[in-house]
Amino acid sequence: MRLFAAMVLFLAIGATAETTNDLSDAEIQGRKLAQQLLEQQPTKNLTQNGILNIRDARGRTTNASIILEAYVTPEAWIATYTVLSHNSSGVPHIGILHQRGQSNLYVLDQNQRISKTALKMTNESAIMIPFAGSDFWIADLGLEFFHWPEQKILPNPTPLKRSRSYTLLESINPNPSTNGYSRVLSWIDKESGGILEADAFDTKGKLLKVFEPDSFKKVDGQWELQEVEIRNVQTGSRTRLGFGSNRQ
Repeated sequence: MRLFAAMVLFLAIGATAETTNDLSDAEIQGRKLAQQLLEQQPTKNLTQNGILNIRDARGRTTNASIILEAYVTPEAWIATYTVLSHNSSGVPHIGILHQRGQSNLYVLDQNQRISKTALKMTNESAIMIPFAGSDFWIADLGLEFFHWPEQKILPNPTPLKRSRSYTLLESINPNPSTNGYSRVLSWIDKESGGILEADAFDTKGKLLKVFEPDSFKKVDGQWELQEVEIRNVQTGSRTRLGFGSNRQ
């Protein structure tokens, strides 16, 4: 916790206000929705046990046990993802600091050192890498696409998505890295505020990944995600993440 308290001190103070005079109503509402999604946070500290089930492009499967921990502070909230055991490559420990109106701050290595890249956040490709060899990239876990400046509400192509009422949000990355996303479409559940599905497109505009939560349950009046799958439609790989017991 001392490490993450120090991380807070590195954040820039204040955010530059952007004028909305030249934005359409769909863009204004899109920014508001993205901000609301970023402001969602746990109400108390929690720990969740999870299992990553990874199937690579050749159909080979591996499992990795992980722990998700969330720490809520007056200034921010912090999520850490730690792999307990795995046979895959990739970053085995991630710390993500979320603060209202600020960019995410990431710790990307096993020793929990704060890297200059993480502090400056100028290199998008640094977070477009797998977590524990899975299809979840670091940026996915940080919901980085909701931080992009271009957010817009689109007309609903269907009345329901997965039998739920939704709002369709388009996030555009104006300067994607070569291995990053150029665009993400998110179907946002109107009741829970959760993501029903998110489709990520590569720099050529082709569908790259599909993110689908499989199950939710309501705990103490709040919706909690139980299982989620992300598929890379270009390679054929997929990763399923399931959460188990919670501890305070």
